[in-house]
Amino acid sequence: MLDIKQTERRRSRRIRIGQPLKVRPSDPHDAHFEETATTKNVSRDGIYFLSKNKTFHEGMRLFVTLPYHFPSDPHDLEYLGQVARIENLPEGNRGIAVQLLSPINTNSALSSSTLKQSY
Repeated sequence: MLDIKQTERRRSRRIRIGQPLKVRPSDPHDAHFEETATTKNVSRDGIYFLSKNKTFHEGMRLFVTLPYHFPSDPHDLEYLGQVARIENLPEGNRGIAVQLLSPINTNSALSSSTLKQSY
């Protein structure tokens, strides 16, 4: 008999890495904000970061720029994401898990194979 872990729903492995990111709501009905943060971990289809912002809610759609550089860099990519989980942590922090749904643009004419080689 197989013992399957029911709480594990990830489709790809997480990597602990701190990459700068910028998030903002994609739905005009949500209060507008732009927040920069650093990822705690990333996977092929998701990110996890910490925030003190109480505006995030499960199911919220976001524009996610990852990695984020100021001024902008040709390697910065923008994605449409959705908040999958929120963890309330000590000292007013919240862990925000975002599923990346689709890339929006590449901010350059780089091909996907070139982007894969750059990381």
